Amino acid sequence: MRNTKRLYMWYEVQKLTEQGLNKSQIRLETGLDRATIHKYQQISEEEFHKWVQQKRRMPKKLQLYHDYVKKALELKPYLSSAQVEDRLKERYEDLPKIHPKTVYNFVQTIREQYNITKPKTEKNRNFEKLPEVEYGSEAQVDFGETWMQRAEDKRQKVYFYTIVLSRSRYKYLYIITKPFTTKSTIKAQEKSFEYMGGIPKKIIYDQDSVFINDENLGSYKLTKEFQSYCSESSFKEVFCRKADPQSKGKIENVVKYIKQNFLRGRDFKDIETLNRQALEWLARTGNGKKHQTTQLIPKKDFLEEQKSLLPLTKNKGNNDDALKKYKVRKDNTICYKTNYYSLPLGTYKNQNSSILMQLKGGEIVIFDTENEQICTHILSLEKGKIIRNTDHKREKSKTINSLEKSIFEFFGDTDITKAYFNLFQKNMSRYYRDNLQYLVKNTDDFSDEIKEDTLIFCTENNVYNAKDLIEILNKKQSEINVKDVEIKKIASDKSYQDQVDFDIEKSDISKFDKLFV
Repeated sequence: MRNTKRLYMWYEVQKLTEQGLNKSQIRLETGLDRATIHKYQQISEEEFHKWVQQKRRMPKKLQLYHDYVKKALELKPYLSSAQVEDRLKERYEDLPKIHPKTVYNFVQTIREQYNITKPKTEKNRNFEKLPEVEYGSEAQVDFGETWMQRAEDKRQKVYFYTIVLSRSRYKYLYIITKPFTTKSTIKAQEKSFEYMGGIPKKIIYDQDSVFINDENLGSYKLTKEFQSYCSESSFKEVFCRKADPQSKGKIENVVKYIKQNFLRGRDFKDIETLNRQALEWLARTGNGKKHQTTQLIPKKDFLEEQKSLLPLTKNKGNNDDALKKYKVRKDNTICYKTNYYSLPLGTYKNQNSSILMQLKGGEIVIFDTENEQICTHILSLEKGKIIRNTDHKREKSKTINSLEKSIFEFFGDTDITKAYFNLFQKNMSRYYRDNLQYLVKNTDDFSDEIKEDTLIFCTENNVYNAKDLIEILNKKQSEINVKDVEIKKIASDKSYQDQVDFDIEKSDISKFDKLFV
């Protein structure tokens, strides 16, 4: 089938060449790239038949990834070569630099070799190409939804908001697990402005219920919340006609691209992971690969468009920046929208303990009552979850400086102490606080001589562990204690004194006289 299509295209190229068409004109007629057209023009019919009959070879650069691609296509035969390329880049950091055509040929070869056919899809609608707009003048917004596979044969439906700058095709994507409301849409749009570092002059929307309550011959009655938001914003809102996809064709293509390239065949773990993967995909593929229409890379063209965007403004309709007071629970957590967010151990002091919380860019930022930041969490859109930072199990009420102060008071603020704990911190930087806490809790009464001797011993033998240090201190102390006991025993044992009470034998002086003769 593939060879038949190639043969047909070869004859078509020959016919159009004889009619006097150049490569650009033939490209428009056939859809072939210029290199292929040139190859078909230079090769005879006999040579062409021999060439198409040759067994295709796997690209050498991708041989190492054969098993992964084969398994991926067997599990999800609908994956496109572009999706396979993106998954390879996501999975293998050492993937060599390759041309998309190489990946396409690799995928097609595996499909043919193992008879993995790709399911047919509906043909795309064709529209008249519209002229390009000015930089910063326009963006288009739309929503999408799809089902994703979860563990244990369960499925998860996700909903996404996406926006694209009409000139550079620079995109943003935000995903949640519930249908979008006006409030969540405003939040997603504000996050997109932060991502782009500016605001387009005009935004084109669909006539969605999150924006509009009613429409009458082009007169729109916006929802109260969205009306308030737009009135305080610097962009102009525009709503396209119903059943007029051409007016926002760019964003419809983006929705399709997100579904077929990013979401299709991707397993759902949790919403935070999915949004992180979305940002990585945008940087790597969505905004990082050459756009087929503009033939430019969106993130590079965006550098020019960003100069024409309106500056970011603090929107009054978004109350995320307000600080709100929350009570600290006994288990050092706060409860926000049925989820529990951890706080550093020791934040709870009594029943009146409280913190200040701020929502900012999809994150929960937590401050103490004196407005000093304590920690941050990614806002969870699920229910009944415990969101915990791993280092919140540590006691942070004491700083490293205060711990060091206690240690220096114990060992003495000497050059030996300073030198040893400076080396200690360099060797155990990640666990320095934990070791200091252990020392503070386990130090005992030792003489200054034992402490100094121990620090010198540990420095010479590279001992940088609090438990070992305490053990060495105790061992040296026990050795001193044994010696003291033996001395006291000798002093108090009369029979031992009798044994040592003896006459010293005197030498004959004449023996030494001979040595000096």
